[in-house]
Formats: sequence, structure tokens, C-alpha cells
Amino acid sequence: MSITGKYELVSSENFDEYLAAVGVNTEFRKLAAVSKPVIEITENGNQYSFKTITSQGKVLETSFEDGKEFAEDTPDGRKVQSTITRNGNVFVQVQKLEGKTATTTRTFADGTLTAVAEADGVTATRVYKRV
Repeated sequence: MSITGKYELVSSENFDEYLAAVGVNTEFRKLAAVSKPVIEITENGNQYSFKTITSQGKVLETSFEDGKEFAEDTPDGRKVQSTITRNGNVFVQVQKLEGKTATTTRTFADGTLTAVAEADGVTATRVYKRV
């Protein structure tokens, strides 16, 4: 299944609470609450790029190789270590940040991308549709 393409946010549940759980400050959480990002995904063999374009015009790109740990900057500027592993149409990302672990499971199916993020017992779900 090809996951390449653009996906726009159509729904978000519990995202502010999740951001608080991973230590994002109030000001940045307010900006995230009103943003309707588009994610552009490309793949080349075992290499992937998830480019997020916020409605404020900020572009964040995460490039990675399946199953290999890499350094990543969070949208609020923190440095973390991440590993993203693909299993069919599911990508599982494990982020190590400031003594915490956050897991995001991205599932691609029927023209949608569903991202379920969990940290410290708090879960958020964001759904995107292919455009």
C-alpha cells in the first residue's frame, strides 16, 4: 500500500492534554490547538519523510530510515531521539524526551491517516484525510 501523498487534519481529540503530558508549554499548545496541519509523506525504499506544514506556515520535516534511531527536533524546539518502525500500513514511533517516552502509532487505511499518541497515560487521536 502506498502511503505517499498529502493528508489534511480533519479531527483531533485530547491533543492539548497529550501535549501537556509531554511537557509542551501553554503558549505553544494554544498555537497547536488552532493549527490545521497538512502532512506530506514521501518514501524511497526504506527512507521516509513526513513533512508537516502548519496553518501558520511553519514547516517541520522528519526524515528517517525504517527501524533506525535518529535525532529529531520537536515542533516546540526540543531535541529528542526517535525510532519509527513500519509494519505494513502501520508506523510506530517511539520518542525519548526529557526522561519520558511517547509513542505515536500512525495507521494508513482507506485514504486516511489515524495518529494515536500516548505518553504518561494520556492518549490523543488525530485523523487526517488524503487530499
